[in-house]
Amino acid sequence: MRDLMQRITFFLGYMLFASVAQAATVPQSVLNLVGVFSGTILNPIIAILFALALASFFYGIVLYIWNPGNEELRETGKRSMFWGVVGMTIMVSAFGILNFLISSIGADSSIMNNV
Repeated sequence: MRDLMQRITFFLGYMLFASVAQAATVPQSVLNLVGVFSGTILNPIIAILFALALASFFYGIVLYIWNPGNEELRETGKRSMFWGVVGMTIMVSAFGILNFLISSIGADSSIMNNV
């Protein structure tokens, strides 16, 4: 049983390090494609969705503050603020994950500065 565990550990370690070594040799054309795709398509989409989430948050604030006597509108404002915060969190996370993926394949991380 111990021999089997050592073989499995060796195999998993080999696969991990082999994949890391292969990731270092990504062709320049792929890096350029990732840069163009990220800079022209993904970054603007993330920025627009973040702006929509921020607008939803501010809309919720306005509903909550300007309707002190109407509980239904205050609840709508609370929900709008909650989902605005959730949306902004998701967009910031997506931006961070995208930045991590771009830097991990060796592409120029300055393409993420356009947002």
